[in-house]
Amino acid sequence: MPNIGGIVKTLQNIMRKDQGVSGDAQRIEQLGWMITLKIIDDKEAEMELISDDYVSVIPGELQWRNWAADSEGMCEFA
Repeated sequence: MPNIGGIVKTLQNIMRKDQGVSGDAQRIEQLGWMITLKIIDDKEAEMELISDDYVSVIPGELQWRNWAADSEGMCEFA
């Protein structure tokens, strides 16, 4: 299993190509949010299996499983 430092470094290198992100501090902040959203999505998937009446508080189009699976990334919202 690769170490987390190597994974973060690889992600930072990818994000350096993004014109909308400037500086390592902003990249780390965005990585933190992405990891948080992934953890929340995993927890919600677990809750959906445990409880038949579980309803997510996150709108469907903003759930990790819906936008991260899109090869184009998040789409523009009206």
